[in-house]
Amino acid sequence: MPGADKKLIMNEKAEVFFSDHEEKIEEDFENPYFRPEIDRGALRKILLESLQPTTVVWNSHFISMEKENEGWLLHFKNSPSVYADIVIACDGANSKIRPYITDIKPFYSGITMLEGNIYDAEKKAPNIHKLLSGGKIMAFGNNKDILMGQKANREIGFYASFKADERWATNNGLNYNDKTEMLNWFRTSYPEWSHIWDELFENTTVPFIPRPIYCMPLDQHWKALSNLTMLGDAAHVMPPFAGEGVNMAMLDALELSDCLTSEKYTNLLEAISAYETTMRKRASVIAKESLDNGELMHSENALENMLSLFSNHSTLDKT
Repeated sequence: MPGADKKLIMNEKAEVFFSDHEEKIEEDFENPYFRPEIDRGALRKILLESLQPTTVVWNSHFISMEKENEGWLLHFKNSPSVYADIVIACDGANSKIRPYITDIKPFYSGITMLEGNIYDAEKKAPNIHKLLSGGKIMAFGNNKDILMGQKANREIGFYASFKADERWATNNGLNYNDKTEMLNWFRTSYPEWSHIWDELFENTTVPFIPRPIYCMPLDQHWKALSNLTMLGDAAHVMPPFAGEGVNMAMLDALELSDCLTSEKYTNLLEAISAYETTMRKRASVIAKESLDNGELMHSENALENMLSLFSNHSTLDKT
């Protein structure tokens, strides 16, 4: 998605304080500021199509598993049980397999994000579509944010992001399927914000999705097993404020596969232990960055904080 990495930093009145839309960054994967974007659906399609047709067994709802011989017997809803020598949990933030490895749970970051998606945004939300210009917008004001980005197929995805009680999503009494009610919530909760943002709430394809943001403890540790490990959010769910979640998961997969196939280790336990040690250290650094960024982005001086952050590698432009 060329250009989807371009960003605008704004205040609550949609005034632009930073833009890199005119900058050209060389396509260099060694450059930390080169951050090409790909739609998740497209990435998923590429990865799946690289596999043999029978590699993925669909419609397998995991229920539980138990130790059997040197491996595991996995039980599924409405499909036969399956034996596996090794199990890799890559089933997301609410992993059903992680508890077989550790009882360490994530903690609430203090931030909740309300997600909305607008299809055919050029027609349904023309003002926001024009403002976005195929890239990203980060708007800050009064300890609250609106964050959005261009998706494939002319879709816009956005988040209203704010500090809230952990149970806000279930205790607020809102009907996430009612656009009028959600627009009224926005106007009440974001009273200082320009009416240009109303277009987001007026044209979202319901339901809105509340997402309390969690993070695994930075010092988490568990004893390695010879037949079970995990990667991605199952291993190290973190806030999205460093933009590294998918990158971490793909790197996990690469490093785990390298360890499992390396002649450096004499057995699976050594290989998995080496992978998990490196993975935890790497993920902890990024999770700390994500938590710190989240605090900066929801602070009283969020706009100034983010302008300072990005001015380190680009020219400040106020229009």
